[in-house]
Amino acid sequence: MEEYRVIEGSRLPLSHLKKLPEHFWYRGDPTLLQRPKVSIVGTRRPMRYTREYIRELADALARRGVAVVSGAAMGVDAMAHTGAGPSNTIAVVANGVDIRYPATNAPLIESIEQDGLVLSQFKPGSRAAAWSFVIRNEIVVALGEVLVIGEADENSGSMRSAEYALKQGKEIYVLPHRLGESAGTNRLLKEGLASPIYSIEAFAERFGVVPSAEQERDEFFYFCQKHPTMDEAVLRFGDRVFEEELEGKIVVENGRIRPA
Repeated sequence: MEEYRVIEGSRLPLSHLKKLPEHFWYRGDPTLLQRPKVSIVGTRRPMRYTREYIRELADALARRGVAVVSGAAMGVDAMAHTGAGPSNTIAVVANGVDIRYPATNAPLIESIEQDGLVLSQFKPGSRAAAWSFVIRNEIVVALGEVLVIGEADENSGSMRSAEYALKQGKEIYVLPHRLGESAGTNRLLKEGLASPIYSIEAFAERFGVVPSAEQERDEFFYFCQKHPTMDEAVLRFGDRVFEEELEGKIVVENGRIRPA
């Protein structure tokens, strides 16, 4: 495995943070940061229902070119990374990128290092601590366009993540649970602070369509899923934008681009 690398904090899509870390260390593919992103968090001890639907949700998002962001912890985090697949996931860790923690998830983290992206604002050699998890959670939330909480108890780290999302003006979505289950997410629903996900496909479709075989791993397609302006697309991809429009692979509406 190659050694870790450093990227300036200003190069990351973290405009919602009041205090931007100066540097991040990473292993893997930093181009994942350019894709549409959804943050998924939740309890370390999810019920079977949560595990099943978080994996399904992460897979549906990944098939649309969305990068799933989570914290590499046990439980919901691991289900999110696994469902998306290593090449479609960003793991933000609470320790140095040279440490695979928790040890239970070491094989998963290694696979993300090889095919996805492992990211940390903590220097190599740094051990995880209670306070570093809090900081890690804020970065996980800040990277995603929206936050999904699979399952959470009251006064949990996931509920702190919900607070970050609200401060950053980001939408929160949760899996619907029965009475007596996932008290934290049920409270968010009761207070009108989150929206329920009743259909995995309907939620995923807001982030675009599933690419055809020829579009697979095509960064132009992933870029268009974000509905950029025509000027933004031309600046980055040049004449290809006009070629794709002529071939009917993209549509331009009101100055913005979307996949056909």
